[in-house]
Amino acid sequence: MKDIRAVFSALRKNGKGQYKLLSGCLFFGSLLITAFCMMMYSPTVQNTLPQGGDSRKQVMMIFILAVIGCAAFSVYASGLFFRYKSRETGVFLALGLSRKTLGQQLRREVIQLAVASCGAGLILGTPLCWLIWSLFRLSLVDTPEMALIFDLRAYLIPLAFLLFVLIMLLVMQKRFLARVNVLDIIQESHRAEPVRAVPRWYGWGGILMIAIGCLLGYFVPSFCVRVLHWYAPAIFTAPFYLPALIGLYWVLLYTVVGGWHRGKNRYTHLIESGMMQFQGRQTVRNMLVVTVLVAGAYFASFYTPMMIVPGRAEIENRPVNYQFFYRADQDMITKSEIEEMASDFGAKVIDYVEMSSASLAIDGEAEVETEGPLGTTYTREYREAFFEHRFFSVSSWNALTGDDLVLQPGECAATLDYYGDILDISLVTNPVTMQQLSVTTLPEPLPSELFQDTFVLTDEDYASITQGLTPDWQEVQVLFNAENDSYAFSKALLYSIVEHSGPETAVFDGYDRISRMNAHKAGEEYWGDQVEELNLPVIDLSQPDTSDFQLNWLYMPKFQALDDGNFLSNFAVFLLLFVFVAILCFGAVGVILYTRSQTLMLSNAWVYEDLRKLGASNRYLKKTAQGQIKRVFFSPILIGTVLMLGFYTLILLANGGDMVLDQNERMSLSVCLLVVAAMSAVFYGFYRFTLNKSWHTLHLSEL
Repeated sequence: MKDIRAVFSALRKNGKGQYKLLSGCLFFGSLLITAFCMMMYSPTVQNTLPQGGDSRKQVMMIFILAVIGCAAFSVYASGLFFRYKSRETGVFLALGLSRKTLGQQLRREVIQLAVASCGAGLILGTPLCWLIWSLFRLSLVDTPEMALIFDLRAYLIPLAFLLFVLIMLLVMQKRFLARVNVLDIIQESHRAEPVRAVPRWYGWGGILMIAIGCLLGYFVPSFCVRVLHWYAPAIFTAPFYLPALIGLYWVLLYTVVGGWHRGKNRYTHLIESGMMQFQGRQTVRNMLVVTVLVAGAYFASFYTPMMIVPGRAEIENRPVNYQFFYRADQDMITKSEIEEMASDFGAKVIDYVEMSSASLAIDGEAEVETEGPLGTTYTREYREAFFEHRFFSVSSWNALTGDDLVLQPGECAATLDYYGDILDISLVTNPVTMQQLSVTTLPEPLPSELFQDTFVLTDEDYASITQGLTPDWQEVQVLFNAENDSYAFSKALLYSIVEHSGPETAVFDGYDRISRMNAHKAGEEYWGDQVEELNLPVIDLSQPDTSDFQLNWLYMPKFQALDDGNFLSNFAVFLLLFVFVAILCFGAVGVILYTRSQTLMLSNAWVYEDLRKLGASNRYLKKTAQGQIKRVFFSPILIGTVLMLGFYTLILLANGGDMVLDQNERMSLSVCLLVVAAMSAVFYGFYRFTLNKSWHTLHLSEL
């Protein structure tokens, strides 16, 4: 037994490249998954991502893609490892060594290799996560909220990955030795997985299927909600993306068999196309995973410019430096106190305007939901008092905005809401006296960069409907500019406003008192009061510097200098999370592409050797190998990139409902294109590195 172990030890040294490839893939997969889990399940991130929110769903979707990718390249590397072992194993069997002895030795090797590689990745994943996060904090923004706290429960998924690797390797090892015919084992490294010839229409037909699938998958859920009044479960809407997956598979198949080469050009690429076709099944599966991972990585990469560019533009384009409002029952800081505070910081208050507004109830159609076996359906039910909204008198509106709006009795003008729509209301209700006013909403929205979800009435109608309104339903709007403005002054003013605000104002943006009244009348608990159950943001007036407070407080002021200085810190966890995810996904893509490229070269090494014996020059062999690597690299990267760019463009076009890109959206898309250009350069550099490694694997000398 000692001699056999010595022989195996010598063989390991001779084939250390294969052992390095498998251990490297397992290590990298475990490293990525551990780092991702430690970050994703950190209380720092969990407390930032809203429960059930889109951001959490998006991150989890990309995480699942990354795990699938790590599992895929681990399986590929394992298959390559056993292909390499086939010849020596067959020789041992031919010499009379028992399968039991070989099985014990192989089992010992794969267990040691898996535990060592995945264990190292599991141990080093946490330091890697901390290192990347710390570099982000040092280079971009650092706040106390960004201190990364780890949760040991996050190790459960990396441990599950280790268990998966062990089971996979043991199953593959058992199947590997279960063959009866020794020649089958010896020739395993030459076994092909060919794909049949594909029809010529697979290429453009696949592109058409991708377009149809993406459009169906994007618009069907909206159709179900808006037309069918049905919140369809994902199990129903997800299959509409299947045409896109089928089309993607067709395109990749068409690419692998060289279908894009036409005329005399197809003979130039005949050898490489033939070799690709005989390794087609595994190659196409590999390219499919890479395409999805590239799309997921770009999805995470585009999140940052899509958030930063519009946010920055909104801050820079504000018509006034300072805007805030408060309830009329609050003992708020006065104009003279603000001017005195400004002078202490070397600033001067100018253009000061202060006007009153009122919170009134508007009518509308509520969605009454019904849970059913096929998901949630809803019906529309008209309510005279539906939501709470801000109202101005026309004179106050003109004084605040500089507008010259003129209204007739009974008319109501409205600004656009958060979604870019105008609410068409017909009834306004005083929530204290329950007095009602019938109105007609003007079809054209009021242009305003200061206010959203706001309505304007004539002075007479406003005075009539607000009669008897208590101070807690009245508001005071304050706008002014500041000469020699500074971040320090804006921050001090924020602190003062918070100090002058009572505990009754500690509510999050979106809290609606009319909806709360309706829920209590129906004997239900208002969702906005279920802070802990729904993981809603907790507004703590004693912590005005936290991002939770500044992003979610209902009465949070809009101070240009303050918002500009705090912009990155307020969104830091979101931004760094998606950047982190993108890095891990791009890393997984690189490992898969490198592994598959090496697999192709090693699987076809004997073909290249035969071609060399037949007189093929090194130049021709290198060009043939380059053609194979190009298809493995560029096809999935190009398709994944185009898919995600198209998807984001579709989102931007649908944002305003007019299918037109505004200036901010064009700027966002331009930044996304710069990200694509940068990553394309990185991919090209990695392609050249992999190509050189592949030439070295085939023992092709440099020209």
